Amino acid sequence: MPVMTISELEEFRAEHFAQSNPLNMKIESLDGMTMRVRMPIKDEHLRPGGTVSGPTLMFFCDAAFYLLVLAQIGPVPLAVTTNLNINFMRRPDSAADVIAEMRILKLGQKLAVGDVLLFSDGDLEPVAHCQMTYAIPPKHKR
Repeated sequence: MPVMTISELEEFRAEHFAQSNPLNMKIESLDGMTMRVRMPIKDEHLRPGGTVSGPTLMFFCDAAFYLLVLAQIGPVPLAVTTNLNINFMRRPDSAADVIAEMRILKLGQKLAVGDVLLFSDGDLEPVAHCQMTYAIPPKHKR
């Protein structure tokens, strides 16, 4: 069961993770160890050729998964990414929001491991798959 609500996560993000604000992410659902987040696509997210840039999609995965980890462990600003591997599978629709559906596969004392599937809104085929690992600081360093 999450220890932080969607509104608490949004408040934490605004206060401590303001650099994710250009993504305009919106948490749509939080259910146990899974979460769904929406990101509207803007011109600044596009690379030449009109596709959503890889760095934008990677940043979205990282920022969204961070919030899912915090939902489970509480407001721990020092939880950090230790691994991010992404496979781009098809071109996202630049006229549609990108949806992240993520889950935590293992939540331990020191590490959280999970994955994120990215979709163009309205499309059932994923545009990318990301595997993530986050380091969780010891309780005395939080």
